[in-house]
Amino acid sequence: MKRPLVVDTTLRDGQQSLIATRMKTEEFESQLSEFDKVGYYAMEVWGGATYDSCIRFLDEDPWERLDIIRKNLKNTKIQMLLRGQNLVGYRHYSDDVVELFVNKMADHGMDIVRVFDALNDIRNLKKSIEIAKKRGMEVQGTMSYTQSPVHNLDFYINFTKELVDNGVDSICIKDMAGLLVPEEAYKIVSELKSKFDVPIELHSHNTTGLAAMSYYAAIKAGVDRLDLALSPFAMGTSQPAVETFNAAFDLGLNQDIIMKLSEHFWNVRKNHEDKDMKMTSINAKILKAQIPGGMLSNLVSQLKQQKAIDRLDEVLEEVPKVRKDLGYPPLVTPTSQIVGVQSTINVLTGERYKMITNEVRNYLKGMYGKSPAPVDEELMKKALKDEKPITYRPADDLKPEVEKSRKESGILVKNDEDLITYILFGETGIKYLKDRYKKEIKVDFDIVDEYSKEETNIYPV
Repeated sequence: MKRPLVVDTTLRDGQQSLIATRMKTEEFESQLSEFDKVGYYAMEVWGGATYDSCIRFLDEDPWERLDIIRKNLKNTKIQMLLRGQNLVGYRHYSDDVVELFVNKMADHGMDIVRVFDALNDIRNLKKSIEIAKKRGMEVQGTMSYTQSPVHNLDFYINFTKELVDNGVDSICIKDMAGLLVPEEAYKIVSELKSKFDVPIELHSHNTTGLAAMSYYAAIKAGVDRLDLALSPFAMGTSQPAVETFNAAFDLGLNQDIIMKLSEHFWNVRKNHEDKDMKMTSINAKILKAQIPGGMLSNLVSQLKQQKAIDRLDEVLEEVPKVRKDLGYPPLVTPTSQIVGVQSTINVLTGERYKMITNEVRNYLKGMYGKSPAPVDEELMKKALKDEKPITYRPADDLKPEVEKSRKESGILVKNDEDLITYILFGETGIKYLKDRYKKEIKVDFDIVDEYSKEETNIYPV
């Protein structure tokens, strides 16, 4: 069997899956030079929820984090996760925002960008692929893997062809909920290897206990790369452990350094016990509900807030029903949140679709892209009445945002990186930028806001 290359996910999806993306830069910075000696092909270190977590919870500049990582990983490629037209946010952004963001991450030294769309709608990926290719980054086109009557082998082969035709350099099979069984993993990898001359990477989560078996099947089928994490941030709702696979398949990694790193990161995980998933076994219910780990933790949190955690099983039963009504979207950001919240509302109100969220209405309008299968007609009528869904690329409706936001943001924004935070995260981004300015130049923004109402220009001194 061919020995696959390894992409380490500890600093991104590993910690995102197990401790809600709360790892601080200071908790891993001293270990980056050791990571660089392991022999990884790449490390996934940025994107996904890390940007949001930095500004919302950690009071860190996500761009400074990226610079620190880039500076210290001299021999290892750095990789990120990008949600297509959603970037690292939760809605579609205009093309000029996508162009600014992708150019900036190239400026900061990104090597590989894994780009995906929750609905596997190629229209939502084209702009980010185009700009990343222009900047010379490796673009990894991603299929959001799920199971449904329409998501079969032909579907994934056809979608991969769309990705390759749009110039991607590699392909990732992204199995968010750990649904990929070994036989299917072997089939998909074999078919993709026979039909496309690009590297194939497998990314799965061990939520259901299938991931390690499917990785083994993928290795037998000739997979080129595997996503693995250090054991402190592996298993559970995260990826399989690198220690195990290095021992079993002689992946050429330095096991001694890996063991030292693991010792450090077990201590890091202890720092975040309040956010720890603490999953001690698999969750077989996910085989039916198809819920990714992050979505499951969000559902648990929401139900606890409503003092309704005893109704979790009802919500897990409702999720696949709502997913079917919406045309079987894969459950990954943002569709996982859309389906999860609506399912919770259906259960707590005691009546299905008594209340319909704006996100579900926008989904039905086609504002997130094309649903994989037709949606339920009765739900469509109830939500949209006589309004017709769009049939074109959702971002075509979006006006340019960059220059307008640059003028609106005023003294809050020092550079393009700040501007991106301002655009992508709304009030959360504004609060982060204001708090930073309060520390740096002691600006009282309550006073500034009052003067602004009178159209008076205020400049920091």
